[in-house]
Amino acid sequence: MKQKVMALMTMMTVALVMALAAPVLAEEEAAAPVKSMGKVNINTASIEQLMSMDGIGEAYAKRIVSYREKNGPFQTPEDLMKVKGIGQKTFDANKDRIVVKGSKQ
Repeated sequence: MKQKVMALMTMMTVALVMALAAPVLAEEEAAAPVKSMGKVNINTASIEQLMSMDGIGEAYAKRIVSYREKNGPFQTPEDLMKVKGIGQKTFDANKDRIVVKGSKQ
């Protein structure tokens, strides 16, 4: 009988912990940034818009803006890899979203 009571108490404790944790986990998921899947014009996008791309945080977004201010508009999507720290992997993750309107093509 004592074992059944202990097992029941253990199950109730686990259920209580799960019930209390569920709202916290749901809140964390809701707070996670959602990446937009729209096109990003790397010649005109704001820092926030650039950050919507995979692998592009605030530091890289600022580098992109700085690069285009110093060097003029990007001519091709691949030119994004001229920005320090942005390589093939990041480019490949975003290549279907990158546009370069406003370049001298």
